[in-house]
Amino acid sequence: MDRTSTENRSFTIKQNTAKHFLKVWHYHPEFELVMIQKSQGTRFIGDSIHKFTEGEVVLIGKNLPHMWLNDDIYFEGDSKLEAQALAVHFDQNFLGQDFFGRPEMHQIAGLLHRARCGIRFNGLKDDFDHRMQNLLKLDGFEQLMGFLSLLNELAVCPSFDLLSSTGFSMEFHSTNDRGLDKMYAYVFKNFKNPIHSRDVAEVVHMNPSSFSRYFKRMHRKTFTRYLNEIRIGYACKLLIEDSSRITTVCFESGFNNVSNFNRQFRAIMGMTPSQYVKKCHRV
Repeated sequence: MDRTSTENRSFTIKQNTAKHFLKVWHYHPEFELVMIQKSQGTRFIGDSIHKFTEGEVVLIGKNLPHMWLNDDIYFEGDSKLEAQALAVHFDQNFLGQDFFGRPEMHQIAGLLHRARCGIRFNGLKDDFDHRMQNLLKLDGFEQLMGFLSLLNELAVCPSFDLLSSTGFSMEFHSTNDRGLDKMYAYVFKNFKNPIHSRDVAEVVHMNPSSFSRYFKRMHRKTFTRYLNEIRIGYACKLLIEDSSRITTVCFESGFNNVSNFNRQFRAIMGMTPSQYVKKCHRV
């Protein structure tokens, strides 16, 4: 059963109710705000694999692959369980090309930028689920204002988890900081080759020690850790696309030996490449 609000709207709201969510790994150019109302299982967003339960709220960026896979019991023939979720789909420019570029919208613009990795929110106000559900009953101006209010609340939510790694999508997103943009562009272009922090320091015209301190202050991690996360994220993408090439994926993602690849994969993903492939291919 579906409850939908789609006609004459700049965004769509849909409530899906079924025995289980579809076992479909997919992506689309719209952002998607999802609230799980019933059921539990495993959530796949980019290279992130975690359990989900009722009540979670997630914002998914454009073209970020995702899937909610219910536990096995939901697929048993005599199961009386039910899966239900409320989802809002919207284009980045659903209110016009420059709407989120206005000064008053900078917090929501930041939210949409973070959503490229997928965001799970923690500690939202108790009535958030009720207000999101209530969007189905509203029309026109009231519905739009209600949705913008929810986006603003998510934008200022102090507790959230970024789900997928930057390296999974490998889409370059401008930060409007020329130095950072040059650094990110260089890393994304060259991560498959040997890179040292001194190489990147030279790109942004800093000495190596100053760059290392600056990078750690900005990212709360070393440049080496960041580079490995990019490489492992890209490796996850390759493993999902073709699970039979773990050794090849090691070298294609910028590592020069399999043992280091396995070590870094476990450190970042919490499992071996083989275990990751097994989880991804449950579907």
